[in-house]
Amino acid sequence: MSLCRLLIKGRHSSQTFRTAYILLNCDEGRYADKITNEQISQVLKVGMRTIDRVKKKFLEEGFEASLERRPSPRVYEKKADGDVEAHLIALSCSNPPTGYGKWSLGYWQTK
Repeated sequence: MSLCRLLIKGRHSSQTFRTAYILLNCDEGRYADKITNEQISQVLKVGMRTIDRVKKKFLEEGFEASLERRPSPRVYEKKADGDVEAHLIALSCSNPPTGYGKWSLGYWQTK
């Protein structure tokens, strides 16, 4: 998929659009206008470091990889175990307390 087609058609994340615009403006081909990183930064409202990271990722990992977001390596600790989840599901599937049409946080705030 070319960058121009990506910008014209389809639904993509704002990060993908931003990266595509950065790569298009960094193009130094025969038919491209020479634009400095400072101009790109001002027009797209992104930092110089962002432009450098996009260019580096494009050179090192290729076109497709530069448009995709890497999955986060962060591991999140569970706040509730299986017993707590089962109790919460059973509670929410039961009838709400008297005077309430459904379960809500409002009930717990009055207690």
